[in-house]
Amino acid sequence: LISYARANNKVIIGPATVGGIQAGAFKIGDTAGTIDNIIQCKLYRPGSVGFVSKSGGMSNEMYNTIARVTDGIYEGIAIGGDVFPGSTLSDHILRFNNIPQVKMMVVLGELGGKDEYSLVEALKQGKVQKPVVAWVSGTCARLFKSEVQFGHAGAKSGGELESAQAKNQALKDAGAVVPTSYEALETAIKETFEKLVEDGKISPVTEITPPPIPEDLKTAIKSGKVRAPTHIISTISDDRGEEPCYAGVPMSTIIEQGYGVGDVISLLWFKRSLPRYCTQFIEMCIMLCADHGPCVSGAHNSIVTARAGKDLVSSLVSGLLTIGPRFGGAIDDAARYFKDAYDRNLTPYEFVEGMKKKGIRVPGIGHRIKSRDNRDKRVQLLQKYAHTHFPSVKYMEYAVQVETYTLSKANNLVLNVDGAIGSLFLDLLSGSGMFSKQEIDEIVEIGYLNGLFVLARSIGLIGHTFDQKRLKQPLYRHPWEDVLYTK
Repeated sequence: LISYARANNKVIIGPATVGGIQAGAFKIGDTAGTIDNIIQCKLYRPGSVGFVSKSGGMSNEMYNTIARVTDGIYEGIAIGGDVFPGSTLSDHILRFNNIPQVKMMVVLGELGGKDEYSLVEALKQGKVQKPVVAWVSGTCARLFKSEVQFGHAGAKSGGELESAQAKNQALKDAGAVVPTSYEALETAIKETFEKLVEDGKISPVTEITPPPIPEDLKTAIKSGKVRAPTHIISTISDDRGEEPCYAGVPMSTIIEQGYGVGDVISLLWFKRSLPRYCTQFIEMCIMLCADHGPCVSGAHNSIVTARAGKDLVSSLVSGLLTIGPRFGGAIDDAARYFKDAYDRNLTPYEFVEGMKKKGIRVPGIGHRIKSRDNRDKRVQLLQKYAHTHFPSVKYMEYAVQVETYTLSKANNLVLNVDGAIGSLFLDLLSGSGMFSKQEIDEIVEIGYLNGLFVLARSIGLIGHTFDQKRLKQPLYRHPWEDVLYTK
């Protein structure tokens, strides 16, 4: 974990830690305690002190100490008491050294381990230019006749070098301000801070009055007040300002910039502005899938419901409820299976025959009417557009190779519109360079492509509903001659 974090320029806080806090910004973990404690320690706004500690409990104590004698902390981190912490004391001191708002640092170490010596070396080498006030706790260990373990996994002295006294002396020799005891630490911090103020290196933060603290729910209920928690999280839109925003883009901008329906879908579904060729492809899919005549199951249901005198929403929903693996929903499955087969480098033969062994029809392949000699114009239009505008059509080309193999089995096992959209959407997501592999997998798994069909077909289902009502069609009854009555 440590190696991975360093390779990716990240910092691990912990394990075995209460976390950290950047005053006035945010905190991670349980550090700093209650809201009352945060207010008491002036953690509602940044100060000038960078603080790092091994101990979480002592971090809270030190936030209070530092707030009493300085203008407060800018950032405080508890690295945890493990033998191998994700980040070290010196890691954070060197980081604080490069943060302009941090004018001085306070370090609280403990006996055991040699972490403090990396800080000693950094001080000796002149890598730290700001004052460091440090104390290594555990000096009382010498009072015990046998070796002592102080709670933390790393707080176990392994010899004189790892004793609190030795580390305090080494830090002092390297140039850190080290008091004679923990009790004197507050005074050392105060004097160091006041010297920086006197030298003009710190302009103490102007104190502000923090907003009133909301009461706890139980307390508020008892006193007749209520502070209810939020129950819904929304990341795609916000209507609290002067105008609604889609993924942070104001409504006026969407209109003024001439955004289309594909752009709106891009913002609300994918939370980003996709290139124009992508949004035009989305719009093309919606137009091509809007309707497929009155005889398909969804349209039939909406027509029957409308003729029963039901309202628009009921008629629409009755049609939408037929969308699934056999009607429309094949887009999602086509994308899933084509992606899995392509990513595993399966040949069309291996893919199709493997599906056959599992008893699964290949989604996106096959049509009741279309065939080798009667191609689906919608598929041809989508393929032509992709060849012209997409950077890559590797998934679609794979789907065509699968079609070539399935056509050797039967004349109607052609790539249908579900298969075309499913494979081309994979090419859109991977070729645009705007989605990670994990995001693409999630989009396919969640069912975004089925959502596209639902959105598109809703247009046609609404149209059929209006059509029946406009024609004032009576209640539908299925003709007897179209039913085989048998025992």
